Amino acid sequence: MDPGAVSPPTASISLRQLLMALGDSLVEVQAAPAGLDVEIRGITLLDPEDPPSAHPGELVLVIGARGRAAFPALRAAGRDQAAAVVVKLDGPGPAAAVSETAAEAGVALLSLRSEARWEQVIALARAALDDAPPGHPGEGAEEGDLFSLAQTTAILTSGIVSIEDAAHRVLAYSRSTDSDEIDDLRRRSILGWQGPEAYLAKLREWGVFQHLHSSDEVIGIDSHPELGIRRRLAVAIRSGDRQLGTIWVQEGSTPLSERSDQALLGAARVAAHHLVRRRRELSEDLTLTRTLLAGLLEGSTGPQPLATHLGFDVSRPAAVLGFSYGTLEAVTAPELTHTEVTNLVSVHIAARHRSALVTQVDPRIYVLLPQLPRSIDTDTLRGWAQEITEAAHRHLGLPLRGSVGCLVPGLGTAPESRREADRILDAMVSAGVSTAVAALPDIQAEVLVSEMLTLLSDHAEIRDPRLTALVAHDSRHQGQLAESLLAYLNSFGDVRAAAAQLHVHPNTLRYRIRRAEELTGLDLSRPDQRLLAMLQLRLPPAT
Repeated sequence: MDPGAVSPPTASISLRQLLMALGDSLVEVQAAPAGLDVEIRGITLLDPEDPPSAHPGELVLVIGARGRAAFPALRAAGRDQAAAVVVKLDGPGPAAAVSETAAEAGVALLSLRSEARWEQVIALARAALDDAPPGHPGEGAEEGDLFSLAQTTAILTSGIVSIEDAAHRVLAYSRSTDSDEIDDLRRRSILGWQGPEAYLAKLREWGVFQHLHSSDEVIGIDSHPELGIRRRLAVAIRSGDRQLGTIWVQEGSTPLSERSDQALLGAARVAAHHLVRRRRELSEDLTLTRTLLAGLLEGSTGPQPLATHLGFDVSRPAAVLGFSYGTLEAVTAPELTHTEVTNLVSVHIAARHRSALVTQVDPRIYVLLPQLPRSIDTDTLRGWAQEITEAAHRHLGLPLRGSVGCLVPGLGTAPESRREADRILDAMVSAGVSTAVAALPDIQAEVLVSEMLTLLSDHAEIRDPRLTALVAHDSRHQGQLAESLLAYLNSFGDVRAAAAQLHVHPNTLRYRIRRAEELTGLDLSRPDQRLLAMLQLRLPPAT
């Protein structure tokens, strides 16, 4: 089980209220041995790699198991006094067996329709909990509850209501008791959690979105039976000049009421207050999360503040992935481009690990992977990082380097993983490593040599002044003696191989090596002098 997925138990709703929020378009009750008034105080996702367990009052989403494979989760939920379990079923036979197991375990069972997506259930259930006031379920439901607002608007307009954000994602909708009333647009929007693109294209063609973007007035859309669209009304949810979303009212089996326009205008103003408050709270929450994450990665704060804020288990394994831009042009790209890269990293890593956190510390991007499965390995993390670098190149045309920090036993040692990720990125730049993603075992030598060079760069007293003079001589005379000497040493004294690398004749290289020895007094027959020359001549030229 992923503790990071648990909603804070600051409020609760009844199973009945949850079903009203989700609607029968998404879930169906298969068993409710304790009735529909059981209290739901949190939500958790059950990770198939972890032993099944739950906490009292939780809604448990069993994402990794279908049908009979959900039996252990059901029994654990009953044992731990969870409120309800949501699973996907495979056919009537398995459904009956799973329902019987849930009844025996004493836990409610909801089945998610096969075409629905888990993320929409998570979002809608969390929104319902977030909108509930602290205290007993059903007491003092606040005016800003989007689900209650959708239901009230449906009553006032005699229609079927859905509320969307500015990206056309469904935030809440009213419950319809007659599935025949629901047209294809509404059904597909709810099941897909977003309006189907073909229908959205038609609404754009008809100028609906243009009207909503520029006007506070209600707009009517005629029925189009050939497209499966019934008559509907729409109004923008606005805060000043900004459109926050849209309220849609679809006509059902009876005509919309005469005062639907007025009811819809009022509902839009109430919804605006709710969305503004939610945005403010989300912004404050994100700011706090970024502050705590930065403190943890820098080692200035311990793991407990972040763990408490997000519900993380500090004893689970963790790791850090680091990303840097592969070219100077990418580093100096506009801020919008950097935001797109961060968003791309966030989306890709969230698909792999739901608890992942992403932050940018210029010019690098870090991914904290808390509470990893104990069975995970570096190869898996390297694959995740590789997917991100390939996606950045494919979609944004930007080269990214990725590093995999060490797996650490708990969140408190995450700074060690971040430091290792930085060491790898530093070495990839200084050593010109061609691979896009690396872990420490991949480039151990390059990392250590890079750190030795950093030491030499910071301490002039441990450098050989003869080699420093050779580099200065080249700078004054536009020579290549230092470069030629390094190529010769890198090739184990193979003149022909070094000459080919430098694109010069072997005799030219032999002359340069003799000249370098004459100018410096170096004795290349001595291993210690060869070793020091190989290191010091790798230092970047002084600026």
